[in-house]
Amino acid sequence: MSSPEVLDYEIVDVFAPRAFAGNPLAVVFDADALSTEQCQALAFEFHLSETSFVCAPTEPGADYRVRIFTPFAELPFAGHPSVGAAHTLVRTGRLGAGTLRQECGLGVLDLVVDDDGAQLTGGRPTLEDGPAAAELARAVGLSPADATGLPADVAGCGLPFAYLSVAPHLVDAAVPDQAALDALGVGEGVSVLSWDAATSTAYARVFANDLRWGEDPATGSAALGTGVWLVESGLLAGEGTSSYTVRQGDKLGRPSVLSCTVTASGGTAIAATVRGSVVPVAGGRIRVPA
Repeated sequence: MSSPEVLDYEIVDVFAPRAFAGNPLAVVFDADALSTEQCQALAFEFHLSETSFVCAPTEPGADYRVRIFTPFAELPFAGHPSVGAAHTLVRTGRLGAGTLRQECGLGVLDLVVDDDGAQLTGGRPTLEDGPAAAELARAVGLSPADATGLPADVAGCGLPFAYLSVAPHLVDAAVPDQAALDALGVGEGVSVLSWDAATSTAYARVFANDLRWGEDPATGSAALGTGVWLVESGLLAGEGTSSYTVRQGDKLGRPSVLSCTVTASGGTAIAATVRGSVVPVAGGRIRVPA
C-alpha cells in the first residue's frame, strides 16, 4: 500500500524481446500529490532515461494521466513511458486490458494493451525541413560523404526528431558532438539509421537532447516519426498503411524491437502506431522527497 511518505513503483523493460533488454522504465503509482520538483527528484534518483508518474485523469474520457520525466526534464509525451505505464497498469490489475485512453502533455492518446505489451497511436504527424545532411553527419561524428543523400528532415508524431540515413555499417560509428547538435537545433533528438527495404526494417541509434545527447536504447516517439520520414523519403508507400520495424539498442547491449505502422494519403503520413513488449523486472517502494 502507498502512503503520503512512500510510493509503490515498478521497473519494466519496454520494447524488450526479453528481460534486461529494451528500454528500462520506472512506473510510480498514485503520484497525484507529487510536485514537479518531487517528480524530478525521483526521476533523477531512478536515473533511467524516463520515469512515468501515474495520476488520476483530469480530461474527460481519459482513464489515467501520466507525467513523464527524464533525469533532467519533464516531457509532454514519450513512447516507451506511455507503452510501459499502460501495460503495467493492466498487468497489476489497476485497469482492464483493451483500449486505454492516456492523458499526457500532448493530450489524450489511445493505447491498446494485451498480455504481452501495448500499441500506442501517436499524435498528429509533423514534418519540417532539417539541417543539411552533411552538417548533421558531421555533428554525429561522421563524414558528409557517409550520408546516403536522403534529406535529414525533422519528423514526429508528438516529439520531433531529425533523421540521418547512412549505410548499415556506419550506424554504429556515430559519436554525437553535443555542441554541434545544439548549434543545429534539431528538435528533441537525432536518429541515425539505415533502411533495409527487403525486410522493411530500420536499424537506428537515437541520441536525445533531453538526455544531454546520450543514447537511448529504444525510443517509441522516434520510431513513430521514422514512419513519417520514410513516407516523405519515398521509402514507404504514399497511400494506405505500411508496416515497418525499428531495431535499436544493439550497441548498448539492450536490443529492442519496435513494431510500427504508418498510414499515408497523398504522399503524406497522417497517422502512425508503435507497439512493443513489456517485461517486468523489479518493484518496490520509494520515499517521497521533502
